[in-house]
Amino acid sequence: MDILYLLIPLSVALVLLILLGLWWAVHGGQFENVEQEGERILRDG
Repeated sequence: MDILYLLIPLSVALVLLILLGLWWAVHGGQFENVEQEGERILRDG
């Protein structure tokens, strides 16, 4: 039961890190033009 005092804050911190990474990717322009990369593969071949 004492392990929950460690696991719950660690899991909350992990979720916050994942959300921070997703926010950074979205606001950094990572997903601006997703279709272009798929089309580039077809055009280069």
